Amino acid sequence: MMNSPKLVMAYENNKPYIAMFIVQAIYAGMALLSKASISSGMNSFIFVVYRQAFATLSLAPFAYFFERKNVAHLSYTLTWKIFFSSLIGITICSNMYYYALNHTTATFAAASTNLIPAITFVIAFALRIEKMYIKELHGWAKLIGSIVSVSGALVFAFVKGPTLNIMTWYTSGGEVGSTTNQFSSKGEFIKGPFMILCANILWSCWGIIQAPIMKEYPAKLSLVTLQCFFSVTQAIVAAIAMERNLSAWKLGWDLNLLSVAYCGVIVTAFTYWLQLWSIEKRGPVFTSMFTPLALIITAIVSMFVWKEPLYVGSVCGAVLLAGGLYSVLWGKSKEMNGTITEEKPEVEITLESIKTQE
Repeated sequence: MMNSPKLVMAYENNKPYIAMFIVQAIYAGMALLSKASISSGMNSFIFVVYRQAFATLSLAPFAYFFERKNVAHLSYTLTWKIFFSSLIGITICSNMYYYALNHTTATFAAASTNLIPAITFVIAFALRIEKMYIKELHGWAKLIGSIVSVSGALVFAFVKGPTLNIMTWYTSGGEVGSTTNQFSSKGEFIKGPFMILCANILWSCWGIIQAPIMKEYPAKLSLVTLQCFFSVTQAIVAAIAMERNLSAWKLGWDLNLLSVAYCGVIVTAFTYWLQLWSIEKRGPVFTSMFTPLALIITAIVSMFVWKEPLYVGSVCGAVLLAGGLYSVLWGKSKEMNGTITEEKPEVEITLESIKTQE
């Protein structure tokens, strides 16, 4: 009983970390289901429409009952901000990502999302949202940790090496990596990677612009619902332009229905709200730094579900990921706890200071 207040306090302090781990675990499930659905023949643009429709329908009742009395005034200008936020970070980003799945390998698609933390850091630094203090240890911890975590993600995905014998008994009796190999055989070396890179940039921009929008419209459930609703209308226009065959819109009781329902209700509805909450608490760079965890979780699940072997390079990449992630989170926590004192002279790197030095 004496430790109960400490446990409650520890839980409250670590809620953003727990939330982001749950988010990345859900994203791992999304990767497995959506890739399987699109590879089976479902149109990627129609997939986005159904995903956002499921998200809107599942979120709207909760937004109405929990926030109808405290919802902020929705001005004309704010409406357009939310509309364009949805267009950039949800509709275009999702369409680019799912379309690229048919034009690149699954390994590259999973690895490229781990560039999001670096992209977010660069954009946030350029906009003076994030700062690095070169005379503070936590400033270097954030910078070096970002580089190490992204490097670890790339090593995890691309460096193979020998197969660990611990999985030989499991992988020797069946087909290895059947789903991944299907995507590898369809890889197009330019179109797919370029589309995914653009999608990652847009997703980073979406995460950054949520913070100022939430200051004007703090009702997170209503905000996500509005963005999902706008995304449905935007995605319908794109899907009609790209797919005129009405039979492609049919959904049966199969993997396609499961995938769009999971991605809409669990991924888009629940995790988008959870991500907005984390952005409000710790900022966009903090939330983006958990992205590498989805790659590790996906690989572990694929190892058992698709019987993909575990390589030494994957283990080395995971170690780099964990080390880099810990470094960034340590630096960010020190910064959030106010270790930078006003009495202590500091050197702050901004774009203006770089130009002045030049």
